[in-house]
Amino acid sequence: MGNLCVMFIFISLLAHGSTQGPDSCNHDRGLCRMGKCIFGEYLAKYCFKPIILCCKPVSLTPTKT
Repeated sequence: MGNLCVMFIFISLLAHGSTQGPDSCNHDRGLCRMGKCIFGEYLAKYCFKPIILCCKPVSLTPTKT
C-alpha cells in the first residue's frame, strides 16, 4: 500500500507539465504566490499548478492614441 501511495504522488507531480516553475515566473517579472494574487496584480500563469500562482503587477501605462 505504501508503494502505491509513493507511485501516485510521483505520477501526480509528473502530470503538471504545463507549469513553468519559479524561474520562468521571475524571468518574466512575476512573483510566485500561494493562494491568490494581491491587489494590483493579476494571474499570469502558474508556478506549480493549482496552488502556487505566478502573479504580475498590473501595468497602468497609458497608450498613445
